[in-house]
Order: sequence, then C-alpha cells, then structure tokens
Amino acid sequence: MKSFINYSSDSDFSIYNIPFGVCVFNKEFIACATRIGDIVIDLATLFDLGYFEDIKGFEENVFEGYTINEFIELGKPITNKVRERIQQLLLEDSLLSKDERALEECFYNLDEIQMMMPLHIPNYTDFYSSIQHATNVGMMFRDPANALLPNWKHLPVGYHGRASSIVLSGIDITRPCGQIKPFDSDKPIFSASRQLDFELEMAFVVNKNTDLGERISVSEAEDAIFGMMIFNDWSARDIQSWEYVPLGPFLGKNFGSSISPWIVTLEALQPFKTQSPKQEPEVLGYLKFEGDKNYDINLQVYLKPENSEENLISESNYKFMYWNMCQQLAHHTVNGCNVEVGDVYASGTISGEDEKSYGSMLELTWRGTKPLQLKNGIERKFIEDGDTITMKAWSEKDGIRVGFGEVSGKILPAVLPQ
Repeated sequence: MKSFINYSSDSDFSIYNIPFGVCVFNKEFIACATRIGDIVIDLATLFDLGYFEDIKGFEENVFEGYTINEFIELGKPITNKVRERIQQLLLEDSLLSKDERALEECFYNLDEIQMMMPLHIPNYTDFYSSIQHATNVGMMFRDPANALLPNWKHLPVGYHGRASSIVLSGIDITRPCGQIKPFDSDKPIFSASRQLDFELEMAFVVNKNTDLGERISVSEAEDAIFGMMIFNDWSARDIQSWEYVPLGPFLGKNFGSSISPWIVTLEALQPFKTQSPKQEPEVLGYLKFEGDKNYDINLQVYLKPENSEENLISESNYKFMYWNMCQQLAHHTVNGCNVEVGDVYASGTISGEDEKSYGSMLELTWRGTKPLQLKNGIERKFIEDGDTITMKAWSEKDGIRVGFGEVSGKILPAVLPQ
C-alpha cells in the first residue's frame, strides 16, 4: 500500500498502522485522531464530512469524545471497518486525497496539536510475565537455585495497580517518598527513594464490559483486546522491597506509570505474530491456546541525564514473554472478575536472556553492584533527579513497519514533608 501522504521509511506511523489517540487541535478543540507519518488527522471532522456514513452501526460521532472509550466500545466488527476505511482513504488517488476542504480542515502537522490521555482507565492490572525478569529478581532477593516461586509457571502472576496515577508520556514524575530499610539498619526510616527505577513494559486495553461472574476465554480474548501501548511502570525498589511482604507492591509502584499516546490495534500487529516460548509444565486447560499468540515487537530504553547526551541502555523484545495477553486476560477473568471498557493490563517487565536486554535498572546494574557507564563518564546505579527515561517500540517485517512512538518521563526531586 502507498499513501498520498509522504513519510520516511522508518516512521512508526505507516499506512499499515492507523493508530488511535486524542489530541488538542490548534489549542482550540479536542477530538479523537489518527496519525500517518508526521500528519495527525482529526477524525471527528472527517466523520462530519461524511466519510464514514455508510458504515452500519457507526451513526453517532463518537470521535467528538475526549477519550477513545466510546469508539472502542463499539466492538471490532465496527472499529475494524472504521480503521480499514481510514486506511483506504489515505491511499494514493483516494477520494480524500482530492478533497481540498477535508485536507484543510482535518489534516494537521505535529506542531499544531497536543496529545491527550487517550483513555479513561477504570482499572489497571500489572502482570509479571517475563520468565527472565522473574528469574533475575528471584536470584537477587531469594534463593538463586530456586529463583521462581512454585506458582510462577502455572499461572500469570499479577496484581491490581492504581489507575489514577497512570499519566501520559511527557508528564514529569516526582521522586516518591516512603519507608525504606537501609542494609545497615534494623529499623526503617522515612526517606525519598534512593533506588528509583523504570520497568520496560507493553500494555493492552480491553474494548468491552462484562458482568460479574462472566469469563473471557483464551479463544475469546483477542476480540476483547482493542490494542496496545508502551508502558513504563516506574518503581521505587527500596520502598517496594520493604513493603511487598505479604501483600505485594503498594507505595513502591502507585506514585506513577507512563503510557505512550497512540493505541496500536491488534489488527495492525497481525503480520508480526510469532511463537510463544514453550511452557513447561503443561498449563491447565483454561490457559491452553492454539496458534501464535506472541508478537515480535522491538523495544529500546534510553536514559538522558539532565544537560547531557542520551544513552541507549536496553534493547529487548516483547516476544520473550512467557505468558501471552490471551492467557493473562483469561486468567484475570476465570474467577468471574468483571472488566470495563478502557481497562489497562500491563505485561510486567520485559527482559531477555542477554544482559543488554534486561528491562530495568535493577537488572541492568544488578541491584546497583554493576553501575552503568554512560557517555561523558557518567555512572548510574538507579535513576537520578533530572534523568529522562524514554522507551520506544516497533515491529518491522518484509518492508512493513508498525510502531508505537515513544513514552518519555523526567524525574523531578522529591518533595519532603515539612
């Protein structure tokens, strides 16, 4: 496919993508949008111009909403047709390519828009589904010979996180405070976190509401998953390590998580499906699946100290995930837990076997014992004030590239109580 919009061959937002987000246009109005190359398209105005009027079930202009929730709730029989229509409209010699009014009213350059939070997120769950990450953490904090806990290979471990503290890429994160227990002390102290970390993750969003008691099976899961985004699960390791027994993460996690602004549909990612790692021992029946359920998504993490150069510190891939999205959603609902449109489910830290593919500072520096050597002689054990962490994600195969853009956040100094 070739579009009438010119874009570079390494653009994440090719004609094969067609992501969905929400923008402020010209500092005047908010609407749902899509992007191709460096052009952002106002979908609400495109709807008003009649370009979707023959799509059955799409009679109301939900693109006027301040989130994409109403749109994705329409379900894939409609949202897939809308995405395909947009794709057709962006092809060479399309009707839209010759519509001067639509081009003037709907098409914007990046510097003319501001990205908004694309979703209302009612609920958020974070999983722990990378076997290498779980093994690394188990080796550091427990018995290296028995790094994985007994349940890990039998179910996708997860916990319910804090939806209210998920923010859009570009929002600064204030260093959290809380209780930490220094190695040389028998008692905890109150302090700003000294071991602030990122976690390289991907996340998916669901497009339906279910009733309490209803399940979503592995085979039904893809129809319930609208799309994906990059997810940075900021983590305060010293707060986390003191608080997590017996109920798991709390203040070490809920001070902030960052997402990328464009939601990439599962349909755009279909060419990049790949085999999952072999699961041994055999999983229980409700977690069994057929076909390829993992995705080949390249991942990068950059660290930029204030007033210094950017450093590539990690290169990983989403295909390393031991538990796939379908299994995660099936397990999440097997007990009858209901889901809501816009719920976000993060993968957990994504790490590969190679040290350069580890998805957190905790692993990259092995809990601070092997500091990272950055450019200009700078050293890092964990994230310092003024550091900016940027994550990028994209898939590429046979000349087709589909990407997510980036998620970025800068760490501000802690605000201590008076």
